[in-house]
Amino acid sequence: MSSRIRVVVAKPGLDGHDRGAKVVARALRDAGMEVIYTGLHQTPEQIVETAIQEDADAVGLSVLSGAHMTLFKRVLELLAEREARDIVVFGGGIIPDADIPELEQLGVAKIFTPGATTQSIVEWVRQNVVQPVA
Repeated sequence: MSSRIRVVVAKPGLDGHDRGAKVVARALRDAGMEVIYTGLHQTPEQIVETAIQEDADAVGLSVLSGAHMTLFKRVLELLAEREARDIVVFGGGIIPDADIPELEQLGVAKIFTPGATTQSIVEWVRQNVVQPVA
């Protein structure tokens, strides 16, 4: 018997628009995953602490502010410092195509750009986040 995939959905930084993050969180929940939405204006430290406390399998970051390079990098650094590299980091938002290869090189597993469907996000999480065994 296996338990459900646990995903922390987070809005790092000063970005105040969270409709997309809420839509993704709801889609993941409706697909049977456990979702913890952290709310607006989270620091990378808060996000990583939540992911560890909640025993998350993945962290989904939504960044619309243009600070994606700094915020994604810091979350990945903090996960490494806390020996939690097994937590899959993915994200989306307003992220230029030119920045995606660098984010992937840093360790971001997937970036969803505007227009990605919730179904494609759900399917990607199901295929790329290891489901824990109870």
